Amino acid sequence: MRDRILEKLFSIKDNEYKLFTARLIPNISPESIIGVRSPLLRALAKELKNDNNIGEYLSLLPHRFHEENMLHAFIINEIKDFNECLRELNRFLPYVNNWAVCDGIRPKAFKKNTDLLVNEVDRWLSSDSTYTLRFGIECLMTYFLDGLFDEKYLEKASNTESSEYYVNMMTAWYFATALAKQWESTIAYLENNILTRWVHNKTIQKATESYRITDAQKTYLRTLKR
Repeated sequence: MRDRILEKLFSIKDNEYKLFTARLIPNISPESIIGVRSPLLRALAKELKNDNNIGEYLSLLPHRFHEENMLHAFIINEIKDFNECLRELNRFLPYVNNWAVCDGIRPKAFKKNTDLLVNEVDRWLSSDSTYTLRFGIECLMTYFLDGLFDEKYLEKASNTESSEYYVNMMTAWYFATALAKQWESTIAYLENNILTRWVHNKTIQKATESYRITDAQKTYLRTLKR
């Protein structure tokens, strides 16, 4: 099945997009990039999700090409059963090697099972793996900043100190989004210098670039730069 999928991927490649992707994801080898656009990968994932042999393909890790990893993520997104989705995701996460694949994982099964998801998030947040940790923070941002918000999630995110750029960028993105959605609870993290200096200042930068933050809030945030 892998050969069939690779044949399909190479048949829809775009060399200009390959160069663009290589610039966008500098931490992976350009030789590992085929150059397939995400909409085509998503469409292929929908075609393959019910294939009788798809489980065999998902077990063939690690993949050789970036687009195989993207396709893998998009197939996981299509799995409807929460436990099956989680099983495949946890098998895949250790092999995620860049932010694009990590951020492409948005399982549909998670939306209706947030009560089960929250315990898994805690486990991901304790991981030493850069992209497993990034994914855990992303889940806090995606599923627990609106109706399910609790101030304890801010604390969980703030405790994920890391030397990894892609973890710190996600943490800043989380807090900038939290400012837009839960200002009163979140602003104290900046007023009291709870975050690392880099995450603190990057949060302010991202928040002041957001249309969801008012002009008055942006003015105040700029006074908090460290």
